[in-house]
Amino acid sequence: MNKLITRRSAIVAGLAAAGGLILARSPRQLPPTYGNLLRLGDDLTYAAHRVLLPGQSLVKEYSYTDITSFPAIGTTNPAASENAFTADEYKTLQTDAFSDWQLSVEGSVAKPRTFSIAELKQLPSRTQITRHTCEEGWSAIGQWTGVPLSIVLDAVGILPSARFVAYSSIDDWIDSIDLFDALHPQTILAYGMNGRDLPIPHGAPLRLRVETQLGAKSIKYLNRLVVLDEFDDGGLRGSIRNGWAWDMGI
Repeated sequence: MNKLITRRSAIVAGLAAAGGLILARSPRQLPPTYGNLLRLGDDLTYAAHRVLLPGQSLVKEYSYTDITSFPAIGTTNPAASENAFTADEYKTLQTDAFSDWQLSVEGSVAKPRTFSIAELKQLPSRTQITRHTCEEGWSAIGQWTGVPLSIVLDAVGILPSARFVAYSSIDDWIDSIDLFDALHPQTILAYGMNGRDLPIPHGAPLRLRVETQLGAKSIKYLNRLVVLDEFDDGGLRGSIRNGWAWDMGI
């Protein structure tokens, strides 16, 4: 166990030495490996991305003619969930065309608050055509419109101690990213797809788009953001304890 701690400490030291390649708000810790060699590999990948890749470089964007068919996988309608509470909640939101839906933003922020879809649409927006690379081996190109996550975080005033943003969905998934990815200009809260409102199979009314990582990080049916000072694996609802890597950088 001591060897594991020593190697992880060396990774952290390497990140700190990378200077200008890493934002001042980079994590003070790596995601826990639980003593698992595969998880240690995740940490090595994460550290390599932070040290070797330049700043906030953008992923490739495409033209409108490059847009492809885009399958919807996983949950395609929470109203059909076996969880009665989830199904009823989403059916109610659908009935009013999501006018009563709210995104809660809380945690290590100066002004915790909620946002309606109408309020998010009043904020500066970004439209980008990017490649979605699925962890199952397929890819597709789609156009996404939404508000950069950085703008929402600025609106609530993230505290100097903040290092991570955890996010959860109506259909009970939870995951997180560090502030490096959260503040990336192409990380957006998407409410539009291919020139229209985001369709239900793709996460209406709001989904996160983390373009620097595999598609599993871009969860659908987003309803809550929690800014964190320390890493939280999300417990039984989180990616790590369900057999997924936490860092899926591409």
